[in-house]
Amino acid sequence: MNIHIPEPDRLRALLAEGRLLVLPCPYDGLSARMVARAGFPAAFMGGYAVAEGRFGWPDIGLVSPTEMLESARTIIRASGLPILVDGDTGYGGEANIVRTITDLAQAGAAAVMIEDQTWPKRCGHLPGKNVVGRDEAVARIRAAVAARDSTPTRPLILARTDARAIMGMEEALVRVRAFAAAGADLLFLEAPENEAEMRAFTEATSLPCLANMLAGGQTPRLSHGRLKEIGFAMVAYPLDLIGASAAALETTLESLGETSGSPIKQHAELLEITRFARER
Repeated sequence: MNIHIPEPDRLRALLAEGRLLVLPCPYDGLSARMVARAGFPAAFMGGYAVAEGRFGWPDIGLVSPTEMLESARTIIRASGLPILVDGDTGYGGEANIVRTITDLAQAGAAAVMIEDQTWPKRCGHLPGKNVVGRDEAVARIRAAVAARDSTPTRPLILARTDARAIMGMEEALVRVRAFAAAGADLLFLEAPENEAEMRAFTEATSLPCLANMLAGGQTPRLSHGRLKEIGFAMVAYPLDLIGASAAALETTLESLGETSGSPIKQHAELLEITRFARER
């Protein structure tokens, strides 16, 4: 008899193992299946990858809550993995945040990230972003936590602050501690600029912390061993899959312009990746 374990519980079990949880960032059904096929135990659905990969847009708040929810459903279903989902700012006031958490919980999200940027938000490594006041930021997390506790699956709440770039590291750490006190399960301080700041973040809390390794971003790109040594429990790679896809598409299109082309994956291989050979 197969017993289905809710995705949040699967994520909790992975975090309890004490190893660094490496989170690729799929942006559609095929990339989600590829992540699972490669053997990763979980993944992160970030707004950056969805905006670029599904719509061809920059990450500046153009993707709607409905479109993010649809993307989450697709990625969760296609991967069969615990997926941490970007809930952005919650898309409005406390009632909007409650709906965001509730909808994503029903979709099967293992965790939902809520952040303190103003809306429309933008990639945390771009200039021009801003954050709401501390009281409003904490109220967002309290609303998310209340929504979490009212859902059957209780997805983990990943609380994010972007205050480092605007108000400095001290305010960012104050917010991290306040989010923990408000009931967040996981914490994310966006765009620390060096290893000392990264360590200050992990030492500010006993909750699992997420590192964000954005290629070309403000945060140094460190090895898994170094991230674990500094104190991180998770690491996400928001640009790597979509960047690799864009590079491969560019190369293939160049070859198609010159010859008949040579697809990287053959028809039978794609059927296997999408499980057609096993499910028909």
